[in-house]
Amino acid sequence: MKQDGALSLVNPADSLERQNEKLLRIADALMQRVEYGAEQSSAAYAQFERAALLEKHVRERTLELERTLDLLHASNAQLAQANQETESARRDLANAIETLSEGFALFDARDVLIMCNSRFCRAFPDTAQELAPGLPFAGYVERVSRSEHLALPEGQGPGEWAARRLKRHAEKHVMFNVRISHDRWLQVSEHRTSDGGTVVVQTDVTDLIRLERAEREKLKDTQARMIRATLDHLNQGVGIFDENRQLVGWNDKMGALLSLPARRFVLGARFAGLINLLDEETIFTRGATRDELLDWARNQGVRRPLKFEILRRGSRVLQIFCAGMPDRGFVISVTDVTAEREAERKLYEMNEILEQRVRERTLELEDALSAAERANASKSRFVAAASHDLLQPLSAAKLYVTSLSDNMDKGMQSSVLEKAGSALDSVGQIIDALLDISKLDGDGLQLSIRTVALNDILKPLVGEMEVLAAQKGLSLKLVETSAIVKTDPAYLRRIVQNLLANAIRYTHQGKVLVGARQDGDGVRIEIWDTGIGIAAEDQTAIFEEFQRLDLNASRNEGLGLGLAIVERACARLGHPLTLCSELGRGSAFKVTVPKAGARIAGRAGLTSVPKGLIVLLVENDPHMRRAISIMLESWRANVIEAENAPEALSLMADLEITPDALMLDYQLGSGTTGIGLFQALSDQLGTVPCAIISATRDLDLRARCDVLGLEFLAKPLDRHQLEAFLVSAAETTPVDG
Repeated sequence: MKQDGALSLVNPADSLERQNEKLLRIADALMQRVEYGAEQSSAAYAQFERAALLEKHVRERTLELERTLDLLHASNAQLAQANQETESARRDLANAIETLSEGFALFDARDVLIMCNSRFCRAFPDTAQELAPGLPFAGYVERVSRSEHLALPEGQGPGEWAARRLKRHAEKHVMFNVRISHDRWLQVSEHRTSDGGTVVVQTDVTDLIRLERAEREKLKDTQARMIRATLDHLNQGVGIFDENRQLVGWNDKMGALLSLPARRFVLGARFAGLINLLDEETIFTRGATRDELLDWARNQGVRRPLKFEILRRGSRVLQIFCAGMPDRGFVISVTDVTAEREAERKLYEMNEILEQRVRERTLELEDALSAAERANASKSRFVAAASHDLLQPLSAAKLYVTSLSDNMDKGMQSSVLEKAGSALDSVGQIIDALLDISKLDGDGLQLSIRTVALNDILKPLVGEMEVLAAQKGLSLKLVETSAIVKTDPAYLRRIVQNLLANAIRYTHQGKVLVGARQDGDGVRIEIWDTGIGIAAEDQTAIFEEFQRLDLNASRNEGLGLGLAIVERACARLGHPLTLCSELGRGSAFKVTVPKAGARIAGRAGLTSVPKGLIVLLVENDPHMRRAISIMLESWRANVIEAENAPEALSLMADLEITPDALMLDYQLGSGTTGIGLFQALSDQLGTVPCAIISATRDLDLRARCDVLGLEFLAKPLDRHQLEAFLVSAAETTPVDG
């Protein structure tokens, strides 16, 4: 055969003894052929030379073989020594791990058992005999799960325990406690080697756990019991985690609300593990996602409070509040707010229904109000027209009676004519009173509110009434005043005149006193008498038409319309009317009138707003705009409506009029404010009294309005403030009636 390009007589793969044997045979054959060859020629000599050369090669090869054998023997000796050292190291390692107090086992990267000490699985004597090198990790777990010494968790079988154990084995760092028989505990930890193998260490921690139990029992003092009782009685679920995000405290409500098994809530449970137990039917809503919650928990810095809600199985709403603690731990509370959210939903639906009903009722009331106003206006026009038509023939009849009386002698017929004249006077008074009531009830009444000296009204009236008082033997006295008031002097005079006439009519002896007192921002006119008085049950009825206290009095002594006129006039003027009276001891009627330059905080009269006032209203809410317009129109004002600033500016340019007052909503949308619109309108129209309407209570906004001289009206609008603004605007820009 050939080797390295040269012819070789032996096979290099054979052993040295076999090669040497072949070479000796070849040499012997060559020697015999040389000695006994048939031809004795030069060829024999050549063969001899070749034989000699071959012998030389044999000797060299033999020497090489001898050296190779020496090297082989040396290698075998070294290998034997290495094996001896390896075995010695193995015995040393076995002895070392045998000296450990913990159970020790080593698995290679393929999860095959290489070696273990005698303490490994000593807690499971029915399994230890089956542990031998070559056993797969899964086999080791399966044997331990079937051990009768393993105390399986409640509700968990060997198969489930083994599956969970193998799942934990897949983690990089593993450490957990296993309960074994006789209330003993084994801590199992796994450590990865550099080549991918696994070291399993089993440590008996029974003493530690029992000691921990004992220490925990010692720590259960009164305060600890109170805290625990508080947690257990809370309506919320509570979980407390330390700086390592491990569970250190909780109550049963926590697991019940989150629908997590109680066995998962153990001391040291990881926060992320508990969150991952939430099934797919848990939806994070209102405030945070699952990942944001985990990031919040992993944050090692200052944790801001976190509040969000989760929806469980599509129906249960849980509100979760997370807050950090000074020791870098955190606490989580879980509250069931399903009922509150359901109530909110129903309240929202009910609110929508109520708003719809309010809109419907408002429309109905508007229709009814319009119909009532039309009917009232028709009635007032009829009364006014009828009164005017009746007064003409009545005046003629009185003239005829007077003419007859002047041309007749005194006698029975003269007495009859006097009575007829008196009756006609009574009819005239009734018609005048009805005409006054018609004016006060109708929309056509025009008041002339101005500043007047109160004494200029009271003093002439008292002078006129002194004659009537003297005829009855009464003392009528006026306490003069220097007060200046704001009112319609004609109607205020009519009010005081009726009250004085009533006081004199129902006072049979004693006196009547008229005066005025300061009352905050107003002046209170008081008429006192020592008359028959008014019973408490009659003090409301006397303000009705044709109601008189003295049923025996004749028509000439009163028609029962005076107080009805007083009440209506006070209402239209906005002058509060009060009555104090005691039966048999007299009465006191009091009318409060605003002082000039001051406003009364009480109810303002609707008619204090002059008729025909033109108001530009800019409000982007259509419902609010309509409500304000209806109120202003009920006060006989003319309203120009606009939804936004461009529409308002366009309307003013098209109409070419200047309104008497501006009412501008502050927030008009599209970045426009009521103040900005006021400035634009001022450039276009000049200075016009303006009120800014806003629901905000911002003090800066009020201050800006004050600086610009604007009225600020807060939503919801106060009708009295609104009326006061319009009255003030009318004084600035007088309105033609």
